[in-house]
Amino acid sequence: MVDNSARGTTSICGFSADAIEVRGKNLVTDFIGKMDFVTAFLYQSLGTQPNPVQVELINSVMVTIMEHGLVPSAVAARLTHYGAPESYQGAIAAGLLGVGDRYAGTSSACGQLLEQMHAAEDAEAEAVAIIQQHRTQKKPLPGFGHPIHKETDPRVERLLSLAENSGSSGEYLALMRLLEQTLCQQTGKTLVTNISAAIGAVLAEAGIPSQMMRGIVLTARCAGLVGHIAEEMNNPAAHAMWQGAQDAVDYTPDAL
Repeated sequence: MVDNSARGTTSICGFSADAIEVRGKNLVTDFIGKMDFVTAFLYQSLGTQPNPVQVELINSVMVTIMEHGLVPSAVAARLTHYGAPESYQGAIAAGLLGVGDRYAGTSSACGQLLEQMHAAEDAEAEAVAIIQQHRTQKKPLPGFGHPIHKETDPRVERLLSLAENSGSSGEYLALMRLLEQTLCQQTGKTLVTNISAAIGAVLAEAGIPSQMMRGIVLTARCAGLVGHIAEEMNNPAAHAMWQGAQDAVDYTPDAL
């Protein structure tokens, strides 16, 4: 006898010999030619038809974070392709493995803090508590400060402006501004609001839960890495990167 209690379920996709269903809709007749990629992505992930504001905001976020320059994730992808040109997916995977908290990965942490403030009875008091906790633990507050953009992150105001004019509620944008203001008051310093804080706020405006935010960033970065590998195939730079690493790192044997 089969123990049905031990079986799992999925609401995302099922198929038969004649049809493929995604969230109860027919892939062929309801998706292909009917939905753009972001709409299909959100519908598949969240299980509800996204509204135009959500689609607009997610599109803007993905364009904003798709390209990041020759950061470690792009370098890792190019060097992996150089070493194993037959493994296209390996090169992309290597790059995605390098997307972490230092480069493009703290949006989810920012989103979580904004959700915490949104759920609190007193958002201002919650912002103070969050900052004090991070200072006590000697941890940087995610979403603030940037190693290159010292005065302003040029992407932030553009993305926030699009969100402010999108017709979204603006609640999470206001909470991000409150956290920014409180941080300045508590520290006596002006730390630049970086793109991770803006992305966390905009994704929250679009109804994306914080635990899914890194997935949005990774999807965008995956597209960016495809571009890097396409360029690497036609205008290779990985050999120079490898040579540069050899030239920059000296061998110093341990004394016996």
